[in-house]
Amino acid sequence: MVIAFIPVRGGSKSIPLKNIKPFCGMPLVYWTAKAASDSLGIDKVIVATDSDKISEKVKGLNIPKLSIYKRSDENARDESSTESVLLEYFFSDATISEEDDIVLIQATSPLLIANDLKNGLEIYGEGKSYDSVLSCVRFKRFFWNSDGSPINYEYEKRPRRQEFDGTLMENGAFYINKVKNIVRDKNRLSGKVGICEMPEYTFGELDEEHDWLQMEGLMRKHILKSQNIKEIKLLISDVDGVLTDAGMYYSENGDELKKFNTRDGMGFELARKAGLKTAIITSENTKIVERRAAKMKVDFLTQGAKHGGKLNAASAICEELGFTLDQVAYIGDDINCYELLSEVGIAACPQDASETIKSIPNIYVLDKKGGSGVVREFIDKVLIR
Repeated sequence: MVIAFIPVRGGSKSIPLKNIKPFCGMPLVYWTAKAASDSLGIDKVIVATDSDKISEKVKGLNIPKLSIYKRSDENARDESSTESVLLEYFFSDATISEEDDIVLIQATSPLLIANDLKNGLEIYGEGKSYDSVLSCVRFKRFFWNSDGSPINYEYEKRPRRQEFDGTLMENGAFYINKVKNIVRDKNRLSGKVGICEMPEYTFGELDEEHDWLQMEGLMRKHILKSQNIKEIKLLISDVDGVLTDAGMYYSENGDELKKFNTRDGMGFELARKAGLKTAIITSENTKIVERRAAKMKVDFLTQGAKHGGKLNAASAICEELGFTLDQVAYIGDDINCYELLSEVGIAACPQDASETIKSIPNIYVLDKKGGSGVVREFIDKVLIR
């Protein structure tokens, strides 16, 4: 049996509860757990945690093959080694055989995908050439010792990049070994070690706050590229909570007012200049929205779309234009947007969207709140780059 083992603690000091902090719209641990579950060579996925909060969050992810192991407080301290919790798990589960294979995965490496694990398992199994395998990235950089001597090249014969093999660096994404080896050596690696090379952009780990934005950008660029931005042809926005702050304003005469952000108007103009068709779909029906849509020169306006009507409205627009929903980018904020957000090619929501919306897989959770120019942010950061 091949078991993926993902240790996550609740006591991270640098980023509290970082393992369930939203990363590209999903809890951080979701990405590695999903990669392990999606890997055909892995039979079981174990998330080992001491935190009830993390446990409940992970259970709610509904990832196949996944189960929770409640690790002891003793092996969840700052000074506790990963090997200590591995050994604790081995000795607590009578179904584990010493011949079982363990794929140790670090949740702080969300750029790991199922294909990387497949490659690693193939290297591990090729003719039984290796006792263990780890993931690395290749850096074509020149390294030096503090005494001024070069580590990985001769400076008198400085190679061109295309002629340089580079240096392999452990990226911490995963390690593969047999149970009996880990028990014997008290180490995740044993004997003859094989290398599974991963792309250079996977070198980072999420240990500090400043790592977060950088790695989210890499995730969207390299991993979520299946949401092919180049294929997007239609931008649709909700109104209340997206183009507005969701506030309801009334004059003394009882007139309803809405607050829009002028930057979103410029965003729609930039989208049109980039060749995108634009639309607004809302469950409300007001002259205010009609006037705002006209001022922004939106191509399509649908009001009064209730009870699943947003998906129907978007489908009708796509049919008229000859597009598919995969070619639509939509930004919404509440449960009446859920159905459409779940069907489009690229989904996004404001920072203050409902938690249900934020939990949609692969949704872009933007930095700005509704009414604060969040549509412009979506256009600038995601659609037009």
